[in-house]
Order: sequence, then C-alpha cells, then structure tokens
Amino acid sequence: MSTSTPLRALNVDNINQHVRSAQYAVRGELATRAESYRAQLQKGRLPTPPDEGHLPFDAVISANIGNPQELDQKPITFFRQVLSILEYPSLLDNEGVLKSELGYKQDVIDRAKWLLKQVKSVGAYSQSQGVPGIRDSVARFIESRDGYSSDPGSIFLSAGASSGVNTLMNVICSKPETGILVPIPQYPLYTATLSVLNARCVPYYLDEASAWGTNIQAIKDACEKAKAEGTDVRAIVVINPGNPTGACLPAKDIRSVLEFAAEQTLVVLGDEVYQSNVFIGEFTSFKKGLRDLQKEQPGKFDTVELASLNSISKGMVGECGHRGGYFELVGFDEDVVAQIRKFVSIMLCAPVVGQCLVEMQVNPPKKGDPSYPLYKQEYDGIKQGLQHRATALYHAFKQMEGVECQEPQGSMYLFPTIHLPPRAIAQAEKENRKPDEFYCLRLLDATGICVVPGSGFGQKEGTLHLRTTFLAPGTEWVGRITEFHKKFMDEFRS
Repeated sequence: MSTSTPLRALNVDNINQHVRSAQYAVRGELATRAESYRAQLQKGRLPTPPDEGHLPFDAVISANIGNPQELDQKPITFFRQVLSILEYPSLLDNEGVLKSELGYKQDVIDRAKWLLKQVKSVGAYSQSQGVPGIRDSVARFIESRDGYSSDPGSIFLSAGASSGVNTLMNVICSKPETGILVPIPQYPLYTATLSVLNARCVPYYLDEASAWGTNIQAIKDACEKAKAEGTDVRAIVVINPGNPTGACLPAKDIRSVLEFAAEQTLVVLGDEVYQSNVFIGEFTSFKKGLRDLQKEQPGKFDTVELASLNSISKGMVGECGHRGGYFELVGFDEDVVAQIRKFVSIMLCAPVVGQCLVEMQVNPPKKGDPSYPLYKQEYDGIKQGLQHRATALYHAFKQMEGVECQEPQGSMYLFPTIHLPPRAIAQAEKENRKPDEFYCLRLLDATGICVVPGSGFGQKEGTLHLRTTFLAPGTEWVGRITEFHKKFMDEFRS
C-alpha cells in the first residue's frame, strides 16, 4: 500500500459531481477545437494544402454563440461615448474638446453626468438590487412597452440574464425532487443549472411543424408525467423569441402558458433577451399577457408569479462582455422577494458599468436628441444586416439536400433539421459520436465554421439538427456551408 501523500486535495472524482455532470454544448468540444484552429491561424499557418500541418481555411467563423461584437458588430456610439466618460470622469474637464474635436454631443455629456450622479463611480459597489435610478429607467421602459405600471422595487439588475436565471433557480429548487418545465430544444443554461442544483429538468417539446411554437397539450402531458413520477413541478421556462429555434411566439401562445401556470400554480420564467430581435410579427411580453388576463378576468390570475428577464448582450446592443441585465418580479410573495434580495446580496452587486449600459439600452436617444440620428442609423443598420444574413442563410439551407429549415422570425439563430445518409450515421457510431455532432465536427474541420449540434439543446428522438447564428459579417461563409454539405452528402451517399 502506498504511503505517499496525495499531491492535490482535489481530483475529478471528489469534486461536486453535479458540476461534473453539467453539460454546456455552446462552449463544448467544438468551440474548444475552433479556438485551437484560430490560434493556429494567428501564428501564420495559412492554408497551403496538401501539407498536413496547415488548415483548409483562412478564418474561423464562431457561429456557435450569440456574441455579436466578436463577429465584428460595431458598438453603438452613444453607449461607448457615455461609458468613456463614466470610466474617466476627468474628460468632463474638457467638454469643449469632447464636442468640437471628438464628436461628443451634448446629450452624451448630460447622460454621463446623470449616471455619475446615480453611481458616484463605476468602480464602487452599488446596492445589491441595482442602482435605484437605473431601476427607475427600467420600470419606465417596461411601462412604455406594455402599457402597464412597473415597480422599480420589483426590478433586480443582474450580471446578464444568466445571472438572473441562476438566482431564480437557486431560490426555486429546494430539493432533488424539484422540477422545472424546460422547452426542448432549449438554451443549455437551464439544464446545466438544474444539473448543478441537483434538480430535475422536465422537458416539453416545441412544435417544429408550427414554426417551433408551444404546444400546450405537450406541456400538460409533460407536467402530468413528471408529477406521476414523483417530481414536484414548480416552474415553467419559456424562451421568447426562441433560442435555439428563432421562433417568436404569438400572443395566444403566451396566454395559454399563463393560463396553464395559473391552473398548476407554477412560476413562469420568461426569458425575453431577444425581444428586440424580431423579424416577423411582433414581440408580446409575458408581463403584458399577464396584465391583459388580469384585466379581463379579475381575481383569477392575481397570484400568478412571473419573472421576466432581459439582457444587454443581445438585441442591437450586443454588449456581452459588459455583463448587464435585469429581471422583474410580478406576483411574488414579499417574504420570497426578501430572500431573493438576500441571495443577490451574497454576490454584492452586478457590474456597475453593465448596469449603466442597461440604463442606456432601455432609455436610448430619442427623436429630437442630438445623438438620435446616428443612433438610429447604427441601430437600424445592425438590425437590417442581421435580417439580411438570416434570410441568406435560410435560403441556403432550403436548397441543401436533406435539410429543412423554418423561416427566421427572430433572435439570432436558425435551427435546421438535417437528414444524414445511413453511412454517415454508421461512421458517427464508429467514432462514438452522435450523428449531428459528427456532422458539425466535419463542417468545422473543413470550413472553419463552428456551429452547435442539435443534441446539445435537446431534440426529439430520431431527429437531427444544428444551431447556427447569423451574426458573422457578409454572406461568403454561407457558401462554405453549402459547398461542404454537398461534398459530405456525396461522400456518404449509399
């Protein structure tokens, strides 16, 4: 028997096994391999086949994650000019230079002064729930969007929507039998968080044939099945507009979910971070849906608990790295709200720069403001570019053999079905990989385009998908996908 002392206290078998079992496909093996290729290209190893040490592409396209500015989306000028003053307030000592030499407008300077008055310094902690003046701005935005009042005391500023999800899940999941209804396909944040918390994911399948809409009967069936198996179903997650599907739910679907939540006494978690990324139809918030129902049927929906989340990472803002977001609580017991407030206080506060960006997101320059023309030009340009690339990618998928794709309605993604030849599926099995994972790895190795296999988000048994963003500039890379797909299908054709 060895008498040697172990060199380390931790190994993979004695750490928290719930962390070990969590899966997050968006930043999984494909993303890691893509980054290794990017590093190789940065060292100057350009494609010069047939040398095995070189790659058959000259750039990596990270279509695996909604990270707009990594893919050359430009920051909104107004936001960054205000931030520059917040980070270095001494710039205000030379307002004339800012305006005459650097193009700062008076409303930029005024907003920066107002925000500095609210936060004192972006290097200081704020209240754990968030800067009160910024929460006031968020409440006014929600009121303007929905036509119903919003209480700043029910708004929590967070380090992106992911932090808000983590907070809410920690409070809701009280025991291993706790279950949360999660849409499939889903953003893997939810299943990963439930895994870490040792709680249960209760999957309900979205209806691909109906543009990835919610099927209320499927939700009811999933809930009943879970309860019969001993799961204490406590909440339902809805992502609208959808990730990874790109679907934008009609108002009737939102009402159906709220009615179901009222019947079953479930908390509704409305992930609405893509609410400004809508190409077809219009966005309806869960807050508006709930208030409409409460107005139409007094008393019936008064105790429905709703938490709605938003973020600066998506939309036309795309400030992922600054980590800002918020969630609004509606209908929660005050004692529960106090516990949520305590939980967020453990992490002190969300990044104050991110909080300031939330304020600018919900309160951007308005018509008549000096910065409005440029803001409008930049905002519209980003949105039109996204829609153009989404349409180009959609039409490319429609023309590809064995690929079916829903028309892009919103968010930043497409989630096409792929039908692979039996020989390709057999080869995937030989390599101990799922067929869609095998396809996506081959796509990355051949083209440098990194997408995510549908198995990373969940999918119906017997179906295969992939998720791609349409954030990368231009449409040349779309041609790389169609060329690869043709060669892949020819290689494995029976």
